[in-house]
Formats: sequence, structure tokens, C-alpha cells
Amino acid sequence: MDQNMSMILMLVLLFAMMYFLMIRPENKRKKKLQEMRESLKKGDTVTTIGGIVGKIVRITNDTIIFETSEDRVRIEVAKWAISTTGVQTEEQPVEKKEKKKAAEVPEEPEAPAAEKSDEQ
Repeated sequence: MDQNMSMILMLVLLFAMMYFLMIRPENKRKKKLQEMRESLKKGDTVTTIGGIVGKIVRITNDTIIFETSEDRVRIEVAKWAISTTGVQTEEQPVEKKEKKKAAEVPEEPEAPAAEKSDEQ
């Protein structure tokens, strides 16, 4: 009887760990992304999942229309296609990139190549 109870307890602990390490963080990320998409307004700069950057011109219930350049090219996309606000250039956040640049040591300039002599 003790062996059955310990096996059940181990299964419950396994599911609890899986919930807190995998399912809950994913749900929090989805909720945060949904709140960001709902808070978008006209004039915001956004980046789509495909990497297209533009400024929002009009928002409807399910779609967003934004201009991608100075020549006023307008694109209509579904709200779920918006990845971030602002310009996203890489997966790496801006704070990490700045720290990485500060840590890098500037390279020394290369010495000029030795000139060839005309003697043969």
C-alpha cells in the first residue's frame, strides 16, 4: 500500500513541476502578448512576426493597417501577426546588446603590409 501511495505522490509531483516549469510561463507569455496587442494605438511603431516594421495608421477589431515607409506603402495584417512594439532587429533585447558592446575590447589596427621589393 505504501508503494502505491508513493507512486501516486511522485506522479502528482511530476505534473506539478511540469505545470510550474512549462505550462504556467507559456500562459503568462501569451497573456502579456495579448495585452500588448490590445493596447496598440494609432501612431505606434510595430514589428510583425515576419519582420516588417511600420507605423500604425488604423486599427479594427481583428486587423491593423500600418505604413511601412515614407512613400506611404500601407499593409493590412491580422492583430495576431504583431510581434512587438518598436523596431526589433534581433532576438536579443537591447539591454544585453549594450552590455555586450561595453565588454568588447576594441581591436588593434593591423600593421601595414610589408612592401615588396623589386629585387629578384
